[in-house]
Amino acid sequence: MSDERYSMPKADGKFKSTLLYITHSTFNGDWNSTIHAHHCAEIFYVLRGKGQFKVENQAFEVKEDDLIVVNPLISHTEVGLEGEFMEYVVLGVDNFELSDSSERYGYTISNYRDYKHEILFYLKTMLVEAQNKDDHYELVCQYLLEILLVNMIRRAKVKLLSVPSKNDNKDCRFVEKYINDHFKENITIDLLSKISYMNKYHLIHSFTKYKGMSPIRYVLEKRLEEAKMLLANTDLSIGKIAEIIGFSSSSYFAQTFKKYLSITPLEYRKKHNA
Repeated sequence: MSDERYSMPKADGKFKSTLLYITHSTFNGDWNSTIHAHHCAEIFYVLRGKGQFKVENQAFEVKEDDLIVVNPLISHTEVGLEGEFMEYVVLGVDNFELSDSSERYGYTISNYRDYKHEILFYLKTMLVEAQNKDDHYELVCQYLLEILLVNMIRRAKVKLLSVPSKNDNKDCRFVEKYINDHFKENITIDLLSKISYMNKYHLIHSFTKYKGMSPIRYVLEKRLEEAKMLLANTDLSIGKIAEIIGFSSSSYFAQTFKKYLSITPLEYRKKHNA
């Protein structure tokens, strides 16, 4: 008779990453999505085929068993290659990011071909659980995520870290970046609340504390800064400038410009073209 027993040290309980969502995508041919960013990290795993991935100003091809981690607030998108097929899974993970400061662009890519049987088991089981929604499926998905992340940390050439959320600043930075990228579009509190997963009243309070002004006032500030640049450096009409920066009419633009800058758009143009 033989008997082997292994005592287990107590887990430190510091692993606080949370699964927010899981998606499964398939596409053929030349396909483009819009460059975007998230308040959480995203983990991409290519199940089959190949395509292209863009992060900030970098573009690179990805293939089967490539795993890409993109930090929160980093702009990215997936791109199809003409005549090529690609299938992949994406996990949205809160409180998790690359911790290696040498990762200049906020992402890393590794190939997990040698460990694909492990990765695929975790991902496919999470997908089945999310689709079927049996009792306590969210716990099963969360536990599988934690095992997957430990596996990634073991295998990765760069350091990945479970990062506890410190305060609301991460979410506010995400909202700030979204406004910076989209201030010319129709932005509402309801939209910002939806994309940031924040209650809109909490969002207004947190962002005002973070930035010194409400989100909508920040949108207005961005539009007015752009308007000043266009007035001083182009000969575009007032109506065209109003349209470009997202105002519903030239009269509303002129009224708002005068209210906050104590000068009309035409007066501002003349002053800076004198």
